[in-house]
Amino acid sequence: MTVHEELDSALRELESTMRAANLWRQERPEPAAFDSAQPFCVDTMSLPQWLRFVFIARLDELVAAEGPMPASCDVAPAVEAYLTQEGARNSDRILMGKAVERIDTLVTEN
Repeated sequence: MTVHEELDSALRELESTMRAANLWRQERPEPAAFDSAQPFCVDTMSLPQWLRFVFIARLDELVAAEGPMPASCDVAPAVEAYLTQEGARNSDRILMGKAVERIDTLVTEN
């Protein structure tokens, strides 16, 4: 399996985990929200919105184009902090954390 196939699998796992945690059904942000200069677009989107409409969407494009991986990826700590702050169930926090950690590792190590 190529790294792009592995990344696609990891992205589908994250999507599935977000759906199970009721975090997938997010309203699409206004176009201007995507112009944020802040990490994770914290000033214009919720983290689940950013994961769905920015993170997953951009990595899906990278997979489709079989493009080069970014130099690094370290999203898992932000996901953990967000889910803890929001009082997410432990099971959702653990599963989402593992899914994002897998993506972080695939991107950073390749």
